[in-house]
Amino acid sequence: MNTNKGRRSFSLNYLFASFFGALMIAGAFAYFNYRFSEYKFIDFDKWIYYRKSDIFQPDKERYLVLFYSSSMQDVGKILEKMDRKEPILAVDLYLTRPEEDSSAIYITSGTNTLLKMIQRFNIYEAPCYFYIKRIRNGLYKQDSAVNLIEL
Repeated sequence: MNTNKGRRSFSLNYLFASFFGALMIAGAFAYFNYRFSEYKFIDFDKWIYYRKSDIFQPDKERYLVLFYSSSMQDVGKILEKMDRKEPILAVDLYLTRPEEDSSAIYITSGTNTLLKMIQRFNIYEAPCYFYIKRIRNGLYKQDSAVNLIEL
């Protein structure tokens, strides 16, 4: 008779604990990758945007990007509701470029570039906005969720 009360060298408890630990690590890794990929990048060196008379070159660390359509909304009313802490890049989906004023930097681009931007940032309704922050030179990363503006 074996009176040894110790554990066997291979225990199912160890196997399940190891499996559970590996599952927890894999889950944490997958969640981190999902959260990181949730926000998108925009490279102003590759995608060209125009101001009234020249090419837009970003020079600030952060911007608030506003999508609106001048054919459907009054941009003045939209800008009244916006946070003024960050410079505003106002992207008109109707492709007009009004004269710049102190309230916003009005930019637009060709249809193909606008479609790429709409698809990348999952723009479904206008007006909406999100923040971007500089990573390096002309490369910016989305820094907030896309938020709708109620008029």
